[in-house]
Amino acid sequence: MMNKKRKAIIAGNEISELYTFQLGGYEQKVLIEGKTGELPVVVTLHGGPGTPIPFSVGCRGLFPEFTNRFIMVYWDQLGCGINNHKIDERFTIESFVDMTADLLREIQKMFPHNKIYIFATSWGSILSAKALERCGDIVNGVVACGQIIKEVFLNEEVFTALERSALPPQKLEIIKKMNVERITAAEMQLISSGVRKYTEGYVNKSGRKAPVGTIIRGLITSPDYSMKDFKAVMVNGYRNHISLWKEILKLDLSEALKRTKVPYMMIQGDTDIVASTENVKNLVESSQNPCLQYSVVKHTGHMPGMDMMDRVFNLLKEQTEEQTENTSNVDNPVNI
Repeated sequence: MMNKKRKAIIAGNEISELYTFQLGGYEQKVLIEGKTGELPVVVTLHGGPGTPIPFSVGCRGLFPEFTNRFIMVYWDQLGCGINNHKIDERFTIESFVDMTADLLREIQKMFPHNKIYIFATSWGSILSAKALERCGDIVNGVVACGQIIKEVFLNEEVFTALERSALPPQKLEIIKKMNVERITAAEMQLISSGVRKYTEGYVNKSGRKAPVGTIIRGLITSPDYSMKDFKAVMVNGYRNHISLWKEILKLDLSEALKRTKVPYMMIQGDTDIVASTENVKNLVESSQNPCLQYSVVKHTGHMPGMDMMDRVFNLLKEQTEEQTENTSNVDNPVNI
């Protein structure tokens, strides 16, 4: 059961409603929540694929610091949470880019005079980069943490970190011999668990931890989630799915990101080797594109902790405030 504080937060929001949209040809539920209808809109694109955390449809009333300043759009991507669905080899990265573009267009219809921003995490940062190629005229800015560019997992930084770790040598040899074309779900699990257990690539032990317990309790007591939806946050239609990962492992978003024409801030953990922070630095410094920037958060891996989320919130504030000030100095501004 929801507590009184959460009920009061929801009641105090001018916008707090579950909508159903056709995204990529599939009917999907999306939660939209904000203190007033005039605020800038932030569309959240979660990681995984298939892990709608921290922001999900089950988060109504959980993040007043965000909904007091932004209209938040929470979407459990097809295959997880409230939109659980079997994900098989028919689904490609482009399938989810289609859905993302459709969502952005729906949001533009609903809020034609509001600025629209994206907050993306990990896998979601692939969708944000690719969606800009289709909907660059809709989006006013992006903040992405754990930006994926290229060489996810199978890179020298990961191999070096694992060599220096307590990972058993036989497992290291298996990882080094992995082939992108023939990689299996079991092999993906091996390298993921190796990085998680033996390095700080995922979670930095020194950083402030995210309030996972609070979020889980919030999802269990959500007015929008059934117990089935809650379970599908972690165990869902992506189970043992590998074809999307084969695409991700071969992906290189360098050129797409270099071409971005809207402010695109990438926030990286200093020990993130999953979505290499070194790759992000090199890309920004070589791009000569003033729209492309990065920020490094200390004592942070790939998974966003409290320091990362504080940085995300502050950078979203800066992006929206800066664009509002710039717009106010222009005669007859056009909202897109």
